Amino acid sequence: MTATPAGQGRPVVHVAARLVATRPAGEYQYMTFAAPGLPDLARPGQFVGITVGGELSSALLRRSFALHAVSPAADRSEEDILDIVAAPAGKGTSWLARREIGSYVDLVGPLGRPFPLPRERVTCVLVGGGYGSAPLFWLAAVLRERGCRIELVLGAANRERLFGAEKAERYADGVTIVTDDGSRGTRGWVSDVLGDVITRSEAAVVYACGPMPMLESVTRIAADRGVVAQVSVEEAMACGIGVCMSCVLPVLGSDGVTRMVRSCVEGPTFRGDRVRWDAFDDGWCSVPADTLGAARTGGR
Repeated sequence: MTATPAGQGRPVVHVAARLVATRPAGEYQYMTFAAPGLPDLARPGQFVGITVGGELSSALLRRSFALHAVSPAADRSEEDILDIVAAPAGKGTSWLARREIGSYVDLVGPLGRPFPLPRERVTCVLVGGGYGSAPLFWLAAVLRERGCRIELVLGAANRERLFGAEKAERYADGVTIVTDDGSRGTRGWVSDVLGDVITRSEAAVVYACGPMPMLESVTRIAADRGVVAQVSVEEAMACGIGVCMSCVLPVLGSDGVTRMVRSCVEGPTFRGDRVRWDAFDDGWCSVPADTLGAARTGGR
């Protein structure tokens, strides 16, 4: 194990993590690793980067996975444990999901900026889209320890693409489930129910993780009700430490200036009302013309 600072001086560890348990969870794979030294450093909302494909793989870039839960070793007879949820899609994530118990992966973490926590005991609405709900359960546990009331909203295309619906009531005071096809919970989208949940619960803050269109909707609905949304964005984070610049997106600073910032270092959590949602179109992100350093057209 090696420990180094990364991203605004936050410490990370680089370890050979051993897979100790793995099981299907709907369309996803729930995976548990022994990762020495990492749980004591991690906070809800952070993620890990895992090398995929083995030593001879041509897959040079790591895959990023939000931390679902961590469990520091209580004594020397136990191990430091972390849980992630993988969605097998491309070759890299499919390779990882097929790993057998006892195999090792090259892992770096914790990475990124965690969810900011409220200073007071308030009601919090946590919104997850698909397996984007994975980091929200640890967040819910931490918030409840601080005396906050938790409302959990889970949405997905269908019941197989939900994550955590079976255990949601153990983490929240109220649970709302929606699916596009109505196969579980209410038929519809998160945006169809979120406003009522915020109003009914008198929530003071909304946390969300999931697809970018969902995060935009969550931000808008929260703002309409005078509530701040903290969103964990789904940008492709290759290196995870701010070097490759593959995960930049436009964010409005407190000084009113838009800058292209790195999701893996300055994020992945941002205030929703600071993200320039107008720059996103059908999965693509452009550079707004008023962004600091943006190329100018015409004239000198």
